[in-house]
Amino acid sequence: MVNPFDLKAALTAKHAQHVVLIHFPLALFIAGAAFDFVAHWTKRQSLAAAAYCNLLVAAVASVPAMITGLLAWQWQLEGQRLKGTLLLHLLLGVSSSALICLVWFMHWNGRRRQNEALRTFCLPLEALTAGLLALTGHLGGFLSGVNGAG
Repeated sequence: MVNPFDLKAALTAKHAQHVVLIHFPLALFIAGAAFDFVAHWTKRQSLAAAAYCNLLVAAVASVPAMITGLLAWQWQLEGQRLKGTLLLHLLLGVSSSALICLVWFMHWNGRRRQNEALRTFCLPLEALTAGLLALTGHLGGFLSGVNGAG
């Protein structure tokens, strides 16, 4: 029987917290990027505000997702050197998190300075980040066994 207060067991269980937490920044970022694309196209400020809020929460949610991924690596693999798919997943995950935060920062800065050109520059970066998130999630699916043997 597993002790419910054993933090290591909770984080390294078959359905570890990383697997649960990662869906929040993914969904929030994709929704925020979609709102931003539509807001840019329709010039509706309410959609721009929704995009901003989604991107902010995605940036905040990416931090615990990244921390739980690093903890799972340290505890499940005892910190051994990474290689192959797991190393690529780690590098893409850190890059994705950094890009999510960069996109939010650009939106924050664009709103503060009332600079529409800066926010327009975010659109290609949002598309790139969404693609990177998809690739990172795809590799994570293989690692977890969802997309095949892991």
